[in-house]
Amino acid sequence: MYCPLPCDPLDFPERKMAMTDPLAKLDWDDLKVFLVSARCQSVSAASRELSISHSTVSRRLSRLEYTLDAALFERNREGLVLTTFGHLVLRRAAEVADGVSNLRSDLSGKGDTSGIIRFATMEGIASLFLASRLARFQSSYPGVQLELLTTSRQVQISHREADMFLSFFRPQGEKMATQKIGTFGIGLYAAKKYLKVHGTPRTKAELDQHKYVGYLDQFVELDAVRWLEEMVRHPQITFWSNSMIAQRSAARGGLGMVALPHFALSEHDSLTRIMHELSVHRSLWLTVHQDLRQLPHIVALKKFLAQLFEEEADYLNGS
Repeated sequence: MYCPLPCDPLDFPERKMAMTDPLAKLDWDDLKVFLVSARCQSVSAASRELSISHSTVSRRLSRLEYTLDAALFERNREGLVLTTFGHLVLRRAAEVADGVSNLRSDLSGKGDTSGIIRFATMEGIASLFLASRLARFQSSYPGVQLELLTTSRQVQISHREADMFLSFFRPQGEKMATQKIGTFGIGLYAAKKYLKVHGTPRTKAELDQHKYVGYLDQFVELDAVRWLEEMVRHPQITFWSNSMIAQRSAARGGLGMVALPHFALSEHDSLTRIMHELSVHRSLWLTVHQDLRQLPHIVALKKFLAQLFEEEADYLNGS
């Protein structure tokens, strides 16, 4: 029989009553603690979010594991990592939480636009475009708490790593509702100090003679960000980084030319666009778990993002 921590069966008197049905005495509050812990990936972070003690979080997780007779987490230096069984429980526990939210809306007779949304997207568009514009959404929906997660890989919506995912590619997977929500353009940019030393290219042939700032190949998990190679056949990269923001800073310093989304440039940026005919585009895809797509606060954010990308389409596409 699995026991996550050394314990005495008398510590869990409900155990005898639940021998035939392990869910008979399941404490639903333990599921709430489990959901928050899985999202935070840390007992300490979960205790802060729930405003309960570290020991209470640990005790409730242990009680839930004991009730279900299986480990939900592997505990290591990085924090809490879901086991295979933990992913299964997470999916079902999230369905329970969604059902309670839907029931609350039904009983109130109107959509309850409150709740927590973990919103995941790429670092560049999160930091250089979205973050500064989300205040408009929060002012309209003060009951919604946004958690902005930046990532360089595909987020597994089906595993509830996030509630919503904005990506430069169409994700593949089960139980996902995905829609194209906008587009953005990428251009070639250089600092005036770089152009003063190396000259300004006028033709595609001249591009091969220049230096570039680009992504580290071994850290590029998404082909969608390999936009430099679509503009320049054989770029001579002299500075590599897995960060779009670091690449922009390096180009501003004169280390080389850089391919950047137009949203990465400020109004009076020191970078100058090179050869306007060199332009590539990417679609923006918004993905939501199927079980969440009708929740009022999820619908509210989807509508806000759709309107935002429509209003700023010219800016995003470099028009």
